This record gives sequence, structure tokens and C-alpha cells, in this order.
Amino acid sequence: MAADDEHFREFVETRYIDLLRVAYHLTGSTQDAEDLVQAALVKVMRRWRRVDDPMAYLRRVMINQHISVWRRHRMHEVVTAFFPERPTRDMTETVTERRALYEAMRALTPRTRAVIVLRYVVDLPEAEVAAALGCSVGSVKSRASRGLARLRLALAPDAPPSAQSPTPTPTSADPAPTGTTKMTGVTP
Repeated sequence: MAADDEHFREFVETRYIDLLRVAYHLTGSTQDAEDLVQAALVKVMRRWRRVDDPMAYLRRVMINQHISVWRRHRMHEVVTAFFPERPTRDMTETVTERRALYEAMRALTPRTRAVIVLRYVVDLPEAEVAAALGCSVGSVKSRASRGLARLRLALAPDAPPSAQSPTPTPTSADPAPTGTTKMTGVTP
């Protein structure tokens, strides 16, 4: 038994660098290579008497050990000096477009804005919008048409600044229907 231990110790002292080189090529890391060699040597030490070709046997043990560790931990952490860039959607255009739309909506008269909101944001049919606002279906259609035209004009890329932010003045031709409250300051 003591002779086997001495033979094992001599083998490790003479072939450790070769084993470490093989382990490094398997793992790609000095620390992982040292751990792999240590684990393989512990496994082989128990069967040392029965091993005919120790170097070939240890290489096979290291390969099997590395594969089993690799299967358990397929993802590994890579330490870098910089964070990797991840593709993200640029929200600045969306925010800018939404803000321009809200400003253009505020430029509409309150009744036209209410028609646009109920018809296209809430997705109500024209008859229900007319019933909610207490007006005719034809009035809803004409207000929606004029409101969309104003929004297109205000949101056009080459629109003059006066078309982009006109502030409407309430007129007497835009009274609130009876039984309902006037929808001023409502934004979508």
C-alpha cells in the first residue's frame, strides 16, 4: 500500500504540468484547470493499483469530469471591462410623436376632440358617439373628418408652426348639448 502511494506521488510530481496543460485546454481557465486536475487525481487515487496507463486514464477522467461539469453549468460568466450593448428600442421618437399628437389634440375644439376620442380611441360606432354627445350622426361624421384633417395638417413633417399649435377659442356655435357637460380640457 505504501509502495502504491509512493508511486502515485512520483507520477503526480513528474506529470502534473502535462495534466495541467490538458486541463487548461479543456477548460480555458487556469483556476478551472487546477480544480479539474485535483478532482481527477482524487478519483484516480482510489483505483491507482488497477490503472495500466495512468496518463491516458487521467486524461479520460478529466474529459468526463469536464463534460459533466459543462452539462450542469452551460452558461458561464464572462468578465469584461465594458458592459455588452443590448439592442433596445429607441423610445425618443415614440415619445416625441405622442407629445406632438397630444398638442395637436389640445388644439382642436372640445367637441371635435371628444368626437375623435370617442370614435377612434374608445372605438365607438358613430351612432353611439352621436348619442353620447347629443348630436346627429352627420355632425359626428363632419367633426371627425375636419378633426382628422386638422390633426394630419398639424402632424405633417413640413407643417408651419402656426398649424402645429393653434389654440382654439370657444365659439357660441359650439354649445354643450342639453343634459351633458361640456368636455373642455379632455385629452386622450
